[in-house]
Amino acid sequence: MYRTRRIAIYGKGGIGKSSTASNVAAACADMGYSVTIIGCDPKSDSSITLLSGRRIPTVMDLMRQKVELCEENVVYEGYKGVKCVEVGGPEPGVGCAGRGIIVAMTALQKITAAIRDSDLVIYDVPGDIVCGGFAAPIRKGLVSEAYILSSGEYMPIYAANNICKGLQTLKMPLSGVICNSRNVPREKEIITEFASEIGSRLVAFIPKADIVQDCEREGFSVIEKRPDSAIADVYRELATSIMNCEETAIPVPMEDTCLRGLLRLKV
Repeated sequence: MYRTRRIAIYGKGGIGKSSTASNVAAACADMGYSVTIIGCDPKSDSSITLLSGRRIPTVMDLMRQKVELCEENVVYEGYKGVKCVEVGGPEPGVGCAGRGIIVAMTALQKITAAIRDSDLVIYDVPGDIVCGGFAAPIRKGLVSEAYILSSGEYMPIYAANNICKGLQTLKMPLSGVICNSRNVPREKEIITEFASEIGSRLVAFIPKADIVQDCEREGFSVIEKRPDSAIADVYRELATSIMNCEETAIPVPMEDTCLRGLLRLKV
């Protein structure tokens, strides 16, 4: 049954969080939902494919420039009305990106109603759970459920398991695991078993397809650029699953020896 959603998508850096988040946002917008996407990664690229390849000013950049924040200079309208916000981060080698997220979230709540009024708000969150600031959307009560993005490779699953530890500590429900395939052997079997072991489920298996990167290079989501493609249908199915999700659970991370056994690695 549909209800408003406030979700965070976690995963190892480079695993495809921004691509997945933007395609889900576009698919939900096509369905008629009002959507806001908030990029919490210092790379500030969560919304770029919703804005025809255009980068927007980040909250942190504006704050450094001592520009007075307002909805007009922070919230930008993208594909089918998706509201786009980029938190940004500190200058390289200076400051804490996590702390920046906390400051930016506090400011955003004051200047825009998008977080409150949208049917779906997606937080594209950095994969490093070590820094407490990356849990800012959860700690501030802005997120009600999380998704973990991984592939069937060891390091992404290791990172996913660490994220489970953080979510367990924060008592944040996990709504499912999304596999962004890398075409490794037994990948779907591995990621399905991993999801089951942590007390969750595999909600989508996104096949590896060059079309995703091709569209990104042109500055578009697959949903916008290649709406008739098979991979676009996969994103639509994921979007529908997210909007209709009724099953959540606090994840229980795997022990490292069990995790290695899952991947048939020697300890």
